[in-house]
Amino acid sequence: MDEESVQKAVHNAWPQLVEFLNHTPEWVLKKAKQLLSQVDLSQLEEVADHRKKISLALDMFQRSANADASIFQNFMQSVCMECALPMELEIVCMSASGLGEGHITPVQEVFEETATQFPSTSTRLERRRPWTSHSNSNNGKQSKQQRLDSSEKYRQHIITTMLQRYGANRSVEAAEGEIRQSAFSQAFVNLVIRQSKAWKIKSNSEEHSDVTMRLSDLFRSVPSGTSEVILLLGKPGIGKTRLMNKICQQWAEGTLEQYKLIFLFEFRQLNLISRRLSLQELLFDFFLCPEDCPSAVFEHLLENAQHVLMIFDGLDEFVEDIKLPSSPNPLSSDPLHPLSVSELFASLCHGNILPGCTILVTTRPKMLPNILLETVTLLAEIWGFDREKVEEYASSFFQRNALKDRAIACLKTNGKLLSMCYIPALCNIVCICLECLLLQDEGSIQLPQTMTQFYIKMVLIFIHKLQKLSGASEEADLSQHRATLSSLCELAFKGLEEKKMLFYTGEVPAHARDFASLYGLLSAFEVKESNGSARAGYTFVHFSFQEFFAALFLLTSKSIDDNCLREKFFLRKWILKKEAKMTFTENCHIFLSGLSSQGCRQFLSSLAGRNESWIQERQAVITQILKKLATDSLTGPKVVELCHCVYETQNLDLAQHVGTALNFKYQFRNFRLMPLDMTSLAFVINNCPDLVSLGFVGCPMELEYLDVLTSCENIKSLSFQSRKYGNEFVAALSKSLPKIKCLTTFKLAGGNITVSGLGELLQAFANCHQLEDINLQDNKMKEQEMAKIIEMFSTVEKLKKIDLSHNQISENTILAFCRAAVASPNVTELHIRKNTLTINFTGQSIRSGRSRRLGRNEDKTAPQGQTLKLRLQDCQLSPRHATQIASILWSCSHLSEIDLSGNNLGDEGCRELVKTLPKMSISGLLNLNNNQLSLESIFCLLHSMTMCPNIRKLEASLHQKTAVLTLAHSVAAGASRSRRYSLNDDQFSTDEGQMLKTSRKICLTGNSFRGEDLNKLCLALRRCRSVTELDLSNNSLEDSGVLKVAELLPDMKALHSLTLDQNHISLNGVFCLVQSFSALEQMTSIHLNLENTQSVRLSFGERARPKLTGKHQGKLLVCPPHSAHARRFSLKDCVLALEDVVRLFGILNRCSGLSEINFSGNALNDQSVKQLLMFLPHLQSLKLLSIRNNRFSQHCVHLLASSFNLCERICEVEVRSRENAFLHFVNGQESQETHCRLIDCGIGQEDIEELRTILEKSSCFVELDLSRNCLGDDGLRCLLKHLPRIRSSCLMKISHNGISQDGVLCLVNALATCPNVTEVHVSLCSEETMTITLERENNLQKTLRLKQCSFQAEQLAAMLGECLALTDFMLVNNGLTLSDAEALFKAPRKTTGVLRMGIEERWVKKESLTGLLKLAAEVQGNITEVTIRRDTSLFVVEQVFPYQVESVVSRLHQCELEAKGVPFLQKFIEKCYQLCALNWSEVHFTDSEAATISSALLQFPALKRLELTCCRISPLGIELLAEALSQCVGIEDITISKCNLGIEGLSNLVNALEGKLHLKSINLGFLNLEDGSVLKLISRLSTLPLLRRLILNNNSLGSEVCPHLAETLKNAIHMEEINLSYNEIEDAGVKEIATAVPQMKNLKQIDLSRNSIRSVGGQCFVEALASSERLEGLRLSENNLGCETVAKLAAILPSAHHLKVLHLSSCNIDSEGISHLAKALSECPQIQELSLSENCIGNKGVRALAEGLARSSQLRKIELKMCRITDSASKPLASGLGHCAMLEEIVLSWNALGDESALELATILPGMERLRILDLDHNEITARGIRRLAEELTQCRRIQSVRLWHNKISTEIERNLSKEESRLHFSA
Repeated sequence: MDEESVQKAVHNAWPQLVEFLNHTPEWVLKKAKQLLSQVDLSQLEEVADHRKKISLALDMFQRSANADASIFQNFMQSVCMECALPMELEIVCMSASGLGEGHITPVQEVFEETATQFPSTSTRLERRRPWTSHSNSNNGKQSKQQRLDSSEKYRQHIITTMLQRYGANRSVEAAEGEIRQSAFSQAFVNLVIRQSKAWKIKSNSEEHSDVTMRLSDLFRSVPSGTSEVILLLGKPGIGKTRLMNKICQQWAEGTLEQYKLIFLFEFRQLNLISRRLSLQELLFDFFLCPEDCPSAVFEHLLENAQHVLMIFDGLDEFVEDIKLPSSPNPLSSDPLHPLSVSELFASLCHGNILPGCTILVTTRPKMLPNILLETVTLLAEIWGFDREKVEEYASSFFQRNALKDRAIACLKTNGKLLSMCYIPALCNIVCICLECLLLQDEGSIQLPQTMTQFYIKMVLIFIHKLQKLSGASEEADLSQHRATLSSLCELAFKGLEEKKMLFYTGEVPAHARDFASLYGLLSAFEVKESNGSARAGYTFVHFSFQEFFAALFLLTSKSIDDNCLREKFFLRKWILKKEAKMTFTENCHIFLSGLSSQGCRQFLSSLAGRNESWIQERQAVITQILKKLATDSLTGPKVVELCHCVYETQNLDLAQHVGTALNFKYQFRNFRLMPLDMTSLAFVINNCPDLVSLGFVGCPMELEYLDVLTSCENIKSLSFQSRKYGNEFVAALSKSLPKIKCLTTFKLAGGNITVSGLGELLQAFANCHQLEDINLQDNKMKEQEMAKIIEMFSTVEKLKKIDLSHNQISENTILAFCRAAVASPNVTELHIRKNTLTINFTGQSIRSGRSRRLGRNEDKTAPQGQTLKLRLQDCQLSPRHATQIASILWSCSHLSEIDLSGNNLGDEGCRELVKTLPKMSISGLLNLNNNQLSLESIFCLLHSMTMCPNIRKLEASLHQKTAVLTLAHSVAAGASRSRRYSLNDDQFSTDEGQMLKTSRKICLTGNSFRGEDLNKLCLALRRCRSVTELDLSNNSLEDSGVLKVAELLPDMKALHSLTLDQNHISLNGVFCLVQSFSALEQMTSIHLNLENTQSVRLSFGERARPKLTGKHQGKLLVCPPHSAHARRFSLKDCVLALEDVVRLFGILNRCSGLSEINFSGNALNDQSVKQLLMFLPHLQSLKLLSIRNNRFSQHCVHLLASSFNLCERICEVEVRSRENAFLHFVNGQESQETHCRLIDCGIGQEDIEELRTILEKSSCFVELDLSRNCLGDDGLRCLLKHLPRIRSSCLMKISHNGISQDGVLCLVNALATCPNVTEVHVSLCSEETMTITLERENNLQKTLRLKQCSFQAEQLAAMLGECLALTDFMLVNNGLTLSDAEALFKAPRKTTGVLRMGIEERWVKKESLTGLLKLAAEVQGNITEVTIRRDTSLFVVEQVFPYQVESVVSRLHQCELEAKGVPFLQKFIEKCYQLCALNWSEVHFTDSEAATISSALLQFPALKRLELTCCRISPLGIELLAEALSQCVGIEDITISKCNLGIEGLSNLVNALEGKLHLKSINLGFLNLEDGSVLKLISRLSTLPLLRRLILNNNSLGSEVCPHLAETLKNAIHMEEINLSYNEIEDAGVKEIATAVPQMKNLKQIDLSRNSIRSVGGQCFVEALASSERLEGLRLSENNLGCETVAKLAAILPSAHHLKVLHLSSCNIDSEGISHLAKALSECPQIQELSLSENCIGNKGVRALAEGLARSSQLRKIELKMCRITDSASKPLASGLGHCAMLEEIVLSWNALGDESALELATILPGMERLRILDLDHNEITARGIRRLAEELTQCRRIQSVRLWHNKISTEIERNLSKEESRLHFSA
């Protein structure tokens, strides 16, 4: 490249170079000082900004290219040699520096000299790529040989280093250079390594028995050429780091020959690297640097990556997140490209860098980054030691010690000690302590119990050794080294806080370092920092020591308070809302728990230098945290971890608390349980107060440690599930099971058991005397093993269930178990289905059962009336098995169910089984579903109905492949099996009484009977005369078949129902069935639906039974007359022509007792409807005619409306939307009130004439509803013209008819001119309602209510002037202003009587009290009542005429009023001398207004009632009002509630009550009375002789005021009502009140709801009520009374003859309490209102309550909200409610009622003639149940609302049903 081209390239690349060098500012300034002149440097020093200084220096270098080329060239050479430039930038720089020319520059010489002096310095001083020179550019072979030689030399260098570090004869070099033998330096013992189960699941490999892996098994013998990642898991202390050192040692000694190089990195050191570095820098700077030619070595390493093993130890200690480079970049795969340590490690694992190498990573199981799991080739886990390895380790430890045999014997015999030794680190500590203890005491030794205690013992041993005071106490030694240990503890704690495991020399105090290094607690080594320099570093020899000393610091340091201690207890993350990040430590909390034990208190006290009480307080903090952590939602690993903590505390009370909090259930899944885990678990279980359940699923564990379970006698349930559990596991477990005394449930599933293992297990079961449930699922047991199980039937005494599912179940096994089940008297059920096999037992003594069979007198405990269920489903049984099965069944005398569904028995097998039916003793189902049956089998089963009288039901369908017989136990069958039965005509006469009592059903659907098959069917049915229910749906019978079936009906005397759905019936078939309906009086209903899914249902009532003679006489009740049966006819979706209607009603006319006819979707035209109506007079028993979904013409609507004139019995006609019509009828003797509702029928002016004739002819009209029609103003005028001629009292509704203000004026005119019009209510808002009330007799009182009619004040005034008889005039939101109201109040000119004028406008809420009273003063009569309700913006004044003037204001007082600016008050007072009542709500009194009112009150001599609710009154105002009130001597009723009066105001108010001799009622609710005011009030009550009503609810009254109140009430002889609800009088207070109750002889109402009264107080109060003979209302809701109180209440209720209201909601009453109450209710028919909501009544309680309701003849309202009622109680619930004829409201909301309940309620609704509201909100009713309710509502004229909010129904269906029936409400 020529010079010009070089300059151009440098110019273009310079910005990129500047950007690169900006990241190394120190290097740029260093080069500037070396290369730039002093002048330039002076100029640089003047720049303060660092970034600007760097930019200026680079500019100077760029300018030097022209001024001094040597400076620029030297600078560019330095850039190339010392900076890791991108490739394209480096080429340009090398060209500019002259390096490409091959000559050596001064910079190169400096570089080479530096490299010679510092061979281990950073590769930043080396060339990034080897450069060529004239000396070697032409010799490629020599270059290759140089790489090989350098690489081999490097390999030997690594081997030598590793042998020095990890060799067998290595020594430990302390920090100070002294050589000492570490207490923890022991010979290596091979660890147990097994492939991780999680990896097997991930790789979908078959799970086998655990096989220990050798160390060499981790690595491939022949490298694959692709990167492999081996992840080795291990818990803390398990030996991961020691194993990595062993791998390095073995490689250095010549094993693992597949690897040429091994690199070992510890993440604890990698944490120190903060800069980005390349792979070459990582290997050579931070492991071992080559002695020469690093580039050649690295190049050779890249070429042979498959022979490289890189070990990364302690991933869990890495503080950064593992991540790949943030953005894909070709440079990220460049081994020379600098990356962060995290990115470099991830790139190695993913094969992006050094592809083909092997990566071995160790970590704790909880630290598994997902990004790493994606790359793992092998996942293995270190299990630590097993029993053999522990012994091997101990032998090595004690090899030079005569105590070896004693030590090993001690370990073998002490299970707890041995469990700790499975963890290598802990094993080492145990051996250290054991050695010391054995040396100290030749006899028995006292061993520590926990891991923490061993660590403490170890510290004490080291201190004891250091002092060499064999006779001195350990406590004295500890006090001398308190400072040393404290420093060590603080160092450990700071390391945990900073997530730091490595400490530099300056961080470790010298005295602590000397002590720790002496005993190997700290290990010293060389640490390489980010810049490549080496320093001495220290780390605890094992991380657990750091955790232990940190825990000591937390409990003994004065700088750690209780809050900090709680914060540092790492398990607190369990109870945080958000899961905390995984903590740096795993054992610190365990050590903290161990240190909180009582046994550690003295040690901690000595270490802290504080007394033991201070330590005890710290320990209590840990104990409390552990208690809070225990919940039954913990996962298995957390349970184990918590049990570890509890075990370390050795606190029995804590163990009991934790066991209870865990709910006695311990479930562990898919993780290894160490022996120490089992020991900890056993400690907690043994201290549980109750029996516990223990389960292990896929949890590997040491077999010898199953014996730990024998110490847990309170285990009731034990479960194991894993394919690894085979005979060896079973043998070990069998030894333990009999020792678990309380074991009732045992499960061993998913194992691999053979006969030998099973034999041992069965022998163990025989000795488990409480065992009830055995589960041996999925254990690969074959026929031989399965047969052996049968032996257990007679050996396990209390056995209830065996589960053998998912084993090999052959035909022989099935038959063998059947024979065994039949032969064993204790088997209750055998269930086999495909791979399922379970056997249920009675659980009673086998021996007793066997004795009973032998006739011995030992059957007191034997099963009585035992039955057996045999379920052999989907077992591939064929006809050849039928005979064997039949013989087995015949030999059994106690069968309750036989299920053979899903087999291949066929007709032949079916015939064999049916043949033996008469011989069988069975009471239950015989199920032959899915057995390839044909019609031949159907007839065979049908024939069995005649042969076996104990068959109750037959269900058979070829289409659905079902065939089921239901049988009842027959005494005769059991006595003589050979006898045959036939229900023929002769026998029926003798057995008919019995048959009529028994229900027998035949359901033959989907069988397509045709031709000869139909004849055979009819013949068979004729023989089954005793059948009660017959279903022949979906059989394609058609009309001819239906006719044949109808011919059978007269002979089927017991039939209750017949179903013929889906049989292709036409209209001729309908007439055939109607003929039968007419002819058979016992047929009560016929429902026909001929739409696509045809429905034909016939119901029958009881027949007149024959007179019985002989022994049957008197056994049957006499059937009531048939006329008592309501008969219904329903025809849906069948088009009827005129001739069809004539023919149909010709038949129906002959139907006696027909009460209901329903048509739906029949397309009836005008002629058909007219003809139908002509038949109505002849149907004398008809009560309802409904025609739905039928479009009516206008003429047809007129016909329906005029039907009153056709039939006098019609009492109600309702037509909706010209589609649905309902005609109701009454009996002749009933009083007749007629209703006509023509809603949304398009009625206009032209239709009024038609309606006129109807209205004028009838004198019984009570309602005419013409809502949602098209009357308009003209139609309204036409209607109003005829009002004077209407002779009845009637309510007319004309809402939504498009009526304007003109029409309203016509209405007002009618009110004024028509004597019989008494009320007019009009609203022209969106709801648009209009009603007119007419009275037959002239009524002097008339009411006009106008809402949003927007009339002017002049128009309203004219109305008042026009209608002089008006008594009530209410205007709501009509846009009136205050001035309009004043003009209106002046308008009336009434001569006599009362006029009540009310205004409801928004300004009322804002207007001052003075303004409103001024408005009231404008009335023209004498004011008798003033009502102000600002909450509803209502202002009402009642006045009486003629106006009488009585001057009550003196001249002097008048002057005072004028001076106060209220001259209107004189007029107001003069008009109020007859004022009786002031009713004010949310009125805010100013001081001046209060003064004004106070003055006025003195002038109201007739005032009887004062009500102030939610009023705001100032203290001065209260004082003035109280003073005025004290002068109102004639007042009788005072209500002041929800007013914030203050203490002084309350006092003044109470004082005002004194002397009120006429006062009868006081309401001071919601005033928050304080004790002083209450006591003063109580004292005033004694001065009120006529007081009858006292209301003090919601006042926070406590029990302390009740004694005073009770004393006063004892003298209140006229008291009728007391309301103390929503206070806090509690048991003590109610007991005091109870003492006063007997003296209040006139008491009628008492309310003590929500007063925190419990059972004791409730019982006392109820006992006092026994003397309250006049009590009418008792409200005790929301008190925890309980069943005992209710029982006492039930005892006195029969004597409370006047009680009408009883409220016991939310009183903690269960079914038992309701049973007591129900019995009492049956003797209290006078009760009208009953509330039992929010009690746990349940279905059982409802059944009891239903019996009590049967005699509640006066009950008006019942509330059963939130009572946990389900469909199971639907029948008794409906039955009980149905007996309450006076019920008006039923509340059943917030239960679990479904369709069954809705159907049952629907049946009783027509009979509940007074019911108005049925509340079924928030239940589980679907569209099916709601439709049924809607159907029955047509007969329920009085019901106003059925609430169905929040049921299981879609919004669309809700809309449709609401449209069909407006009384169904689906909103809240």
